[in-house]
Amino acid sequence: MSLTDFPASPTELVTRLLAWYGRSGRDLPWRNCRDPYRIWLSEVMLQQTTVAAVIGYYLRFLERFPTVDGLAAAPLEDVIDLWAGLGYYSRARNLHAAAKLIINDFGGAFPADVDDLQKLPGVGRSTAGAISALAFDRQAPILDGNVRRVLCRLCALQEPPRTTSAEKQLWHWSEQITPTEYVHDYTQAIMDLGATVCVPRNPLCGDCPWSEICLAKKSGLENQLPLKQPSKKIPTRVEVTLLLCCRGRYLARRRPVEGFLGGLWEFPAMAVTTDEKQEEKLSLLCTDFGCGVEVASLGKIEHVYSHFRLKANIYRAEIDDQPRIAEGEYRWFSLEELKKIALHGAHKKVLVTLVKIGA
Repeated sequence: MSLTDFPASPTELVTRLLAWYGRSGRDLPWRNCRDPYRIWLSEVMLQQTTVAAVIGYYLRFLERFPTVDGLAAAPLEDVIDLWAGLGYYSRARNLHAAAKLIINDFGGAFPADVDDLQKLPGVGRSTAGAISALAFDRQAPILDGNVRRVLCRLCALQEPPRTTSAEKQLWHWSEQITPTEYVHDYTQAIMDLGATVCVPRNPLCGDCPWSEICLAKKSGLENQLPLKQPSKKIPTRVEVTLLLCCRGRYLARRRPVEGFLGGLWEFPAMAVTTDEKQEEKLSLLCTDFGCGVEVASLGKIEHVYSHFRLKANIYRAEIDDQPRIAEGEYRWFSLEELKKIALHGAHKKVLVTLVKIGA
């Protein structure tokens, strides 16, 4: 591949982009900063999450864990609880594990090299490139969702961007366009361009510094690109979920920190297979907690995870005395407390159902 893949020279593209960034760049809490800890934290939080959602969490996280040493020394449960509501909780677990690795393997100092940065849990090539460029001024390409979309349109890529061949092409373009100078500003600029102008739907081409150059714009394809990846059918799992209430407090447990949804809270639940009856599993669940009273159905929720769809049938039971349960595994929460803990995604929806009925 050659530089002729671009509709203009990388120098011209970068010059136009930096001029636009000087006028229109965003003022964010992690900008004007070269602290790799803060940059790493912001980049991880911004993975699959909007800036508006991240800012408050970022500031609270820094207040509680101002240094990588403090983060590494904290219990994982504290980190997960502070992350409550931000979603994609594997990021919180990876942050904690990476902090320990930085202390133990890198002597408490952040690595500057992209290959070393990728040794940190949760840090892929693009996040590593962003940290290296923003904190250490290294010429390191990035390819987050915003940059992928910008490059797809700039060069009118005619295949879904997540295919193997498209990924290779996009990394090539990102490498070619990343400058050796002003790499800190360039990296922030191209992310801002995708976040504020070259947005997924109805891009603001009139505000784009590359509008005259962009091949998608010239071809009238700005609303068709990037092409969508064909969707895959995912399996469905069914569960019964029990909202067990005792004097205004509800029972929930924290999942083991290792494994799927590790460290998150959930209500008592049982999976229902295709050859099982829901009523029988609900009866077993009630028996586990010595709950022989009648239960009321509160409806159903659905939640899609990356590799399966969950359908939860929700039931509520009121009891007078708290049953004996495994110590430390379960806790009783008020409705207001439930709104603050790190429930996993499906059971957040269960909580919404509970709140709606005013229980």
